[in-house]
Amino acid sequence: MKILIAVSSKEHSKSTLNMGMQVAKAFNASTTIVDVGEKINDFSLKDVSLVRERMESWNIDRPGIDVLEWAFKYLSKNNFIEPSSVEAGFSKNTIVETKTGRLEVFLKGTFCDNVKLILRNGDIISELRDEVETGEYDVTIIGGSKKGGMAHDLFQYINSSILVVNEFDFNRKYRVLLAVDDSSGTWKAVKYGARVAQSLDNGVDIITVSNTDNFRKGYRNSSKKASKFLRRLKIDRKCFFEKGDPVETILKIASDNHIIVMGNSTKSPLLKFFSGTKALSVMEKSTCPILIVK
Repeated sequence: MKILIAVSSKEHSKSTLNMGMQVAKAFNASTTIVDVGEKINDFSLKDVSLVRERMESWNIDRPGIDVLEWAFKYLSKNNFIEPSSVEAGFSKNTIVETKTGRLEVFLKGTFCDNVKLILRNGDIISELRDEVETGEYDVTIIGGSKKGGMAHDLFQYINSSILVVNEFDFNRKYRVLLAVDDSSGTWKAVKYGARVAQSLDNGVDIITVSNTDNFRKGYRNSSKKASKFLRRLKIDRKCFFEKGDPVETILKIASDNHIIVMGNSTKSPLLKFFSGTKALSVMEKSTCPILIVK
């Protein structure tokens, strides 16, 4: 399992990094934290390529370095990286330029072998798309925004599952709202939802929504199967069958005290682009964290 956590600043990314690392720990995942800093000119890139391998020897202040240093301090404080990396300090850890303009800091993790800090510079959507595609990540975790443009674009164009951290307060107790139906993506969503619940040490509300009172057999079987799976993991769960518009019903029940987990549509990429999906509609309107499983 490989997880990518996108951060932007300590002011706006604390909850994203906090939740992202808890989820990564639950999955025992190889974890990468990436910041996309402002685009830098060609002259500055040449300067970067000439510096020695340790950051303490840098003679320029590259945009985004301060964000990586903040992330390093967070990882150190919360025991996500080995003491050897912590004792060396941020500036003495080895940095590698893996491709033009992309820098990596390799750290030894406590719950997995690898924790990496990556700095890229340029257009945030383009750089994140390239990072997801080349790194072959299973889950991409980003912060929410009022406009929601970044989440929408990434959802449309990347192959990984995506977790959008909206309005997350780690001191609150959130239950997982697991939306199930008879689609092929439901079972993977159930397994991911269980891991998220374990990471937060909380229960799961399994919801099945139909436009009519007649819930077809596949819906009921999916809910029953999900409940049995969670019971084996000793996760508290409740099942709900609701009549109504799926998007509006999920949002209403989720409110601000759930983390929504749902599978992605099985529509063709072309249909998804033009007509969207239920998952995309929920993501665009949600005020709580949402994980869409692909």
